Amino acid sequence: MQLSPQEWGIVALSLRVAGAAVFSALPVAFALAYLLARGRFPGKVLIDGIVHLPLVVPPVVTGWLLLLAFAPAGPAGAWLAKWLGVSVMFRWTGAALAAAVMALPLMVRAMRLSIEAVEPRLEQAARTLGAGRLRVFWTITLPLSLPGIIAGLVLGFARALGEFGATITFVSNIPGETETLPLAIYSALQVPGSEALVLRLALISVVLALGALILSELLARRSNRGLHVF
Repeated sequence: MQLSPQEWGIVALSLRVAGAAVFSALPVAFALAYLLARGRFPGKVLIDGIVHLPLVVPPVVTGWLLLLAFAPAGPAGAWLAKWLGVSVMFRWTGAALAAAVMALPLMVRAMRLSIEAVEPRLEQAARTLGAGRLRVFWTITLPLSLPGIIAGLVLGFARALGEFGATITFVSNIPGETETLPLAIYSALQVPGSEALVLRLALISVVLALGALILSELLARRSNRGLHVF
């Protein structure tokens, strides 16, 4: 399958956006996953619902909320402009932000399940032997949940690659800046005679997403086998 330089640029931008999305969301996703897995506090169900809200509301609504927040007059947009002198509007960083928000619930869920699968008795035994909470986390909780964390990253990457609704609402469809694979496919569908281009881009999307899903499943199985040892 021969791709033109423009098509390679679309693929490269999509990978860049998806990669930036998942790695920027990683600290937040893991913190939320750990809080929901180990925390006991009032309002936990509400936080869990808010985290997973992007999965159930229309992506256009998520994009519109991002637009309100990060527009020049919005609270987050005004803060970024004032203190950092940057803007994510109509830029690839804005596309990465939209993809991160949409991928976050899947990342949190995979990581939370992995953390919950870690046997609490192992952590308790380490504490009775004199290990502090931080040492228990670094030597027991994190290593045992690592395959699930990686699986969450891969799953989030697949979701970020396929993000469309929130992205086009938030940062529009700008060739070379925000035009990722889903947006490029949408644009090509509007042009008569572009069936070959649509087919090529669609095949690339399917291969990348399927590869990420298979890798995520393999990592999840490996995590389960490792935990069953205990």
